[in-house]
Amino acid sequence: MSRYVFKVPDLGEGTVSSEIVAWRVQVGDLVAEDAPLVEMSTEKAVVEVPAPVAGRIVSLAGAPGDTVAVGAELVVFETDAAAASPPPAAPGEPAAPAAVVPAPPAHAANGAAAARPAAAAAPGGGRIMASPATRRRAREAGVNLAAVAGSGPGGRIARADLEAVLAGKPAGAAAAAPAARGLAREGTEEIKVIGVRRVIATRMSEAKRTIPHFAYVEEVDVSQLESLRTYLNGRAAKGAPGLTYLPFLVAALCRVLEQFPQCNALYDAERNVIVRHRAVHVGVATQTPDGLKVPVVRNAEALPLAALAAEIRRVSEAARSNRATRAELGGSTITVTSLGKLGGIASTPVINAPEVAIIGVNKAVERPVVVGGAVTVRRMMNLSSSFDHRFVDGFDAAAMIQALKERLENPATIFMDT
Repeated sequence: MSRYVFKVPDLGEGTVSSEIVAWRVQVGDLVAEDAPLVEMSTEKAVVEVPAPVAGRIVSLAGAPGDTVAVGAELVVFETDAAAASPPPAAPGEPAAPAAVVPAPPAHAANGAAAARPAAAAAPGGGRIMASPATRRRAREAGVNLAAVAGSGPGGRIARADLEAVLAGKPAGAAAAAPAARGLAREGTEEIKVIGVRRVIATRMSEAKRTIPHFAYVEEVDVSQLESLRTYLNGRAAKGAPGLTYLPFLVAALCRVLEQFPQCNALYDAERNVIVRHRAVHVGVATQTPDGLKVPVVRNAEALPLAALAAEIRRVSEAARSNRATRAELGGSTITVTSLGKLGGIASTPVINAPEVAIIGVNKAVERPVVVGGAVTVRRMMNLSSSFDHRFVDGFDAAAMIQALKERLENPATIFMDT
């Protein structure tokens, strides 16, 4: 019997270990080369690792949530030609998918495989292949993945496959039936903190524990900016995505940071050095099915408004669909965060270390304000920002936000160099 030992690969950026997020196979499965094998998490992203060879899975090292060192044994394959070939289908029966062939239940006794929940079964008895985010979305929508046709390798169900099914469902069909009013609910659900959620928890805790946050909130009259935004959207080609406030804010921020370079900086704790950047690499806090991610718009200061808006959309969508590369999820020098219509009145965003500042955007609403001694209706929006008080003084933080406010309230100045 010929065996192949697959070790944890270096997933980039000098990682010394990776966390197992979800196995896509189990002991006894026959897999094809390059078929999805396991999802592993680094500090920046979840990476799907393909099978390096074709063969039968002999053993798996670790369960979801376990951290495995780079170079340690991960999967053992039996690569004999006979073992690597899926069994022939009985007459009149459909052949099993080439990428993963389910093994008999007796083969599933391995500790790592048994530790994880049993995978859902497809109509023909095969194991349903889908990412944890897709499975979670299906559970929330009340959809049985066994009824969804997958377009990926070996019938793997992509997020787009599920969304296509949801788009064709009648109104209300996606929601699970609520419990009858007046009936007590019992039971609990335990969710292991792994993958992106674990990284978020670790980084947020570290940021709040080590960084003395200085919060500053200022209201901004965006009435003129709204008029400009509406005008530009009216001139756009039919079907083109509309401009939001975010590209205007980022463009204005790039101008303002020329005056406040101490806010476009990173703190290197190991060397005890502040590194100020001339280029503005803006992190865009983005909510995804897996949790908060921060894809990066690089050299935002060099992009015209339309290109800036397009790049914000591109990196945000890449993060939401789990297509963002590790390079696109790192290297920011300052972060902006917005909850859109859920933005509330004020917030206290957590700094994205090692950065020293984060700019938060609250929702824009029309309300009465006093202008020139008279009450009038204006469109108002708050900026809620946080600064690392070790390196950004309160006066400088306030002055920076005031300069940003001036640009946003007089949007023509966003496009001026002075």
